[in-house]
Amino acid sequence: MRIETPWGTWEHAPLHEVVALLRELRAPWWVAGGYAIERAVGRAYRQHGDVDVALPRRDQLAVRRLLDGWDAHVALDGTLRPWEAGETLPARAHDIWVREHPGGPWRFQLMLDEIDGEQWVYRRDPRIRRPLAGLTVADDGFRRLAPEIQLLYKAKGVRPKDETDFAAVLPVLTDEQRRWLAGALETEHIAHPWITRLHLR
Repeated sequence: MRIETPWGTWEHAPLHEVVALLRELRAPWWVAGGYAIERAVGRAYRQHGDVDVALPRRDQLAVRRLLDGWDAHVALDGTLRPWEAGETLPARAHDIWVREHPGGPWRFQLMLDEIDGEQWVYRRDPRIRRPLAGLTVADDGFRRLAPEIQLLYKAKGVRPKDETDFAAVLPVLTDEQRRWLAGALETEHIAHPWITRLHLR
């Protein structure tokens, strides 16, 4: 699937290729975004425009070393700029686009997550936290973000694909996952259209 942006074309790498590359990373990381939801559902049900991978902000230099030779850009202040080797990114930077070489298509996206000790901290509302031990789920040789946490990210401005993801994964969420997400949505948004649906069985 090709997507045109003001900063070039997205033609994401296959998920297994991104996973194979990141297996060399000596730091925790996990598949996020639509693929994390799809893996929780257990079947493919829509096309994906990119591959999202997240990791703790504190491990950013480890992943930058792994990407030596790749063309990595950080999204800042409404544009992209190169992420130089050895550069520690500012706290407001959390979105990195990666491709094999300048001028080529963007292949995957890195997201920097906030960690406080042994807790993940939701960057949009630090009142929402989660023990690192419960942040991800083991998959086929990698870890993926728990679906209820990925849905929290998707809830900010619900796009058609976010609604599709919510509807697809809702039937497989446990009561505990539903309660956590409903509580997080109430904390961040007070009212959100997904809350009522989470309470229905």
